[in-house]
Amino acid sequence: QVQLVESGGGLVQPGGSLRLSCAASGSIFNYVMGWYRQAPGKQRGLVASIVSGGSTWYADSVKGRFTISRDNAKKTMFLQMNSLKPEDTAVYYCHTVPPRWDWGQGTQVTVSS
Repeated sequence: QVQLVESGGGLVQPGGSLRLSCAASGSIFNYVMGWYRQAPGKQRGLVASIVSGGSTWYADSVKGRFTISRDNAKKTMFLQMNSLKPEDTAVYYCHTVPPRWDWGQGTQVTVSS
C-alpha cells in the first residue's frame, strides 16, 4: 500500500493557472500514474495519465491546457493547469491507472470569478 498526498489546489479566476503536486510514500516507478477529478454530483474520472517513460494521455476536455509530469526518483507527480475554466472545478486526486490503493484526500480546485 502506497500513500498518496495531493496538494496545490485553491481558488483561481477563470483563465488562471494552478500546479498540483502528488507525493507518494513509496516507489511509483512501475506504475502508470494519473490525475482524476470529481465534481459535485458527478463520478470521479481520469483527466490525464503518464507512463513511467513519459508518454502522456489527456481527456479531450483538458487537452492543450493541462500538462502532466512525474519524477520517479522523487516519487512525485504534477499537473500544470492553465487557462482554467469554471467547469474544471472539482476535487483532484492522483492515483495509479487503474487505481490500486486507497484514495487520498484530494485537493480542491475552484475556478470562479
